[in-house]
Amino acid sequence: MPHLTPLDTPRGPARVDTDLPAGPPTSLLVLGHGAGGAVDAPDLLALRDAACGAGMVVARVTQPYRVAGRRAPAPAGHLDEAWRAVLAVLRRRYPALPLLVGGRSSGARVACRTARAVGAAGVVALAFPLHPPGRPERSRADELTTGLPTLVVNGDRDPFGTPAAGGPVEVVVRRGERHDLRQDPVGTAEAVLTWLRAHGWAR
Repeated sequence: MPHLTPLDTPRGPARVDTDLPAGPPTSLLVLGHGAGGAVDAPDLLALRDAACGAGMVVARVTQPYRVAGRRAPAPAGHLDEAWRAVLAVLRRRYPALPLLVGGRSSGARVACRTARAVGAAGVVALAFPLHPPGRPERSRADELTTGLPTLVVNGDRDPFGTPAAGGPVEVVVRRGERHDLRQDPVGTAEAVLTWLRAHGWAR
């Protein structure tokens, strides 16, 4: 069972669900949820299971607006501020572990925007929303340019688009998947785990 912890942030209390591996941990993976979703999304749960089984501590962060019962997301600056506050606590709890940050959709954007500031070694972006549906001119590709190893996993039927690979950004496109990545969450998790192992962050 995950260990649930409320954490105070400048934007109100967040919640962290932490799952520990059976043996000595290899790294810490912190994941955020989508704009109107939660940390029990199928792809996040599948990734948690795979990562814990491969030696990683996995912390899933619920943003303050969702803890308060709101579905409409807070402004980007508020999300980033709360995320940084939670990450500061987690870094103190696990100071010796390499830090990987990520999430799905909005959570992936938050992780990318703050990756350098929180001292992350890499980023996992599930269903990265490249642009609003039908608005490719409003690209968010610049958020992926952290300079850190980054894995993007998107579906080929995602109306939010799929980023292009380049530099340290690798992209896995899942056939038949839409933005929710619900068709084969285990396959999505396996793609991430392959990447994590290649970088030495998972067993």
